[in-house]
Amino acid sequence: MPRLHPSPQQPPEFRSLYQHGFARVAACTGHTVIADPHANAEAVLRQARRCDGEGVAVAVFPEMGLCGYSIEDLLLQDALLDQVETALQEVVTGSAELLPVLVVGAPLRHRNRVYNCAVVVHRGRVLGVVPKSYPPNYREFYERRQIASGDDERGGAIRVGGESVPFGVDLLFAAEDVPGLVLHAEICEDMWVPVPPSAEAALAGATVLANLSGSPITVGRAEDRKLMCRSASSRCIAAYVYAAAGLGESTTDLSWDGQTMIYENGALLAESDRFPLDDQSAVADVDLDLLRQERSRTGSFDDNRRTHTTRTADFRTVSFLLDPPAGDLGLRRRIERFPFVPADPDRLAQDCYEAYNIQVAGLQQRLAAIGGPKVVIGVSGGLDSTHALIVAARAMDRAGRPRSDILAFTLPGFATSDHTKGNAHELMRSLGVTAAELDITPTARLMLKEMDHPFASGEPVYDVTFENVQAGLRTDYLFRLANQRGGIVLGTGDLSELALGWSTYGVGDQMSHYNVNSGVPKTLIQHLIRWVIGSHQFGEDTDRTLAAILDTEISPELVPGEEMQSTESKIGPYALHDFTLFHVLRYGFRPSKIAFLAWHAWHDPDGGAWPPGFPEAERIAYDLPEIRRWLEVFCRRFFGFAQFKRSAMPNGPKVSAGGSLSPRGDWRAPSDSSARTWLRDLARFDLPETTGRTDGRTEGATDTRADG
Repeated sequence: MPRLHPSPQQPPEFRSLYQHGFARVAACTGHTVIADPHANAEAVLRQARRCDGEGVAVAVFPEMGLCGYSIEDLLLQDALLDQVETALQEVVTGSAELLPVLVVGAPLRHRNRVYNCAVVVHRGRVLGVVPKSYPPNYREFYERRQIASGDDERGGAIRVGGESVPFGVDLLFAAEDVPGLVLHAEICEDMWVPVPPSAEAALAGATVLANLSGSPITVGRAEDRKLMCRSASSRCIAAYVYAAAGLGESTTDLSWDGQTMIYENGALLAESDRFPLDDQSAVADVDLDLLRQERSRTGSFDDNRRTHTTRTADFRTVSFLLDPPAGDLGLRRRIERFPFVPADPDRLAQDCYEAYNIQVAGLQQRLAAIGGPKVVIGVSGGLDSTHALIVAARAMDRAGRPRSDILAFTLPGFATSDHTKGNAHELMRSLGVTAAELDITPTARLMLKEMDHPFASGEPVYDVTFENVQAGLRTDYLFRLANQRGGIVLGTGDLSELALGWSTYGVGDQMSHYNVNSGVPKTLIQHLIRWVIGSHQFGEDTDRTLAAILDTEISPELVPGEEMQSTESKIGPYALHDFTLFHVLRYGFRPSKIAFLAWHAWHDPDGGAWPPGFPEAERIAYDLPEIRRWLEVFCRRFFGFAQFKRSAMPNGPKVSAGGSLSPRGDWRAPSDSSARTWLRDLARFDLPETTGRTDGRTEGATDTRADG
């Protein structure tokens, strides 16, 4: 395929995966022809050409694929070894115009022995040769009969095709023009030992770990391989690319399944069908930025390197230029639309079970530690206060306390609808808590009058002051009620609101004595409530009310006269904001990369999986201009505005592995930072222009609680 390169005058191609820290890798298998190196070389090149057309950077082939793994004593025949060397040169010559780095298995003579090798080939040259460290010699394996162990081969060289090339287990292959792409190869059994070569290589800097495998199949072995690959990728914070031998290997005493798979930091990115009849490969785009960020954040990873510095410091690096394509290759990995909400039903159910019980246990412990006070909570009929209330109810159940120790208040204001207030009353009734209504409008009118606010004179002025008088009074009442009745105020604001600063500071919904929702993003709360309904945590009456609340528009209900204030129309869709929050908080990704990921996740509503139970009517798409628009809003608010609210946030449990925003936990940042750096990153690419405002406000509307 033609190579596309941006000129110095042109911005980089936004849709290119290689511009966003990804590298495409492939684990290849096929039909091996026993003891026919030339046929096998052509098979390697056939797959290599296909990988080139797909923009693959690294293609890994099975162990001793140029001759077949299962040839036993034929490995010691000069005629065969001569032909392997000739076939290898065919692969080298044939790779000259191809993009991928080819990692090919071959037996090679060196000094007085034969070594089982991974030969790393790119654009017409051999970059280096890595011998197998631990040839097995047990059960069905007799490799040491023919093969020398390479575990002590470090710092050496071997002649291949008349050239001297690096030889040893201490080789890293680094792409100069793809930051973070550092390859290491090990062979089959090397993965199964307690301290595999790949572990040392990862500590030395390798990010893509290749395993060329023979590995005959027996019942259960495929799962064992997956366990080993997943574990290696997780412990090493790396990608692990595994390719096993398939059809064509000798079935004298064994059989072969051609298993291929790619793991990244413990997650399975791709795998192929086993027992294939023809060429087959698993292809995935590895996130090199993710691996680098994870290693940077996990200080113990580098501490471990320093412990083993005598083994890792002398690794040799062979550099090469990949020259990756600059055009749109798509993205070969699954991107969750809702990174806090897995689309897999079983995983979502497990996550909801854990999240709910983390919240319940956190509140139960806090109440027990401070003498068992009552819980005072404001209940609006919205998602957040609903979820906090059912968490409090379950915490009382677990502690053996009556739910009447929950003092729940609905505090209607100028724009409270009958629908949400009715839901609040019905929920409090069905849960059996101590329920009351306290109308804040008389006090709000008095305050606005004493402030000489235009609304007090009959003018329809619904500015930030008007809104925050209501939000502040609600919290003020709750704190004084807690003083009066021996309780603590339970906060209800969620992680997404903390990220955006969408709360009224101080005497407002930003403050409480303890907040069970502070670690829960908005997009997860609806699924937690669905899980509570589906797992029958409470009675049928409660379930019906919870279902009605799920169907209600997210709204602060502060401005009278509007049919329904929509929070998302003012600050943007929580689906996109939570998407950005996860990738900023968990991985520190650039806004431009997040836009690239968001487009792949959201541009096609029919592509990919949606979380179970997600309403059909809400399965919408976002185009790139809209993604950029709300990404800019997020950057301005998260980096340039909202930190002062997070710096003073109450205690509350961390819930998601995506992170929390507590200044005592996952996130420490200055309150007087600027968003300019992140906005400049977006400007690097020639993205479609946005429409409308990008500061979190809509024309003619106040930003209300966000600035309070």
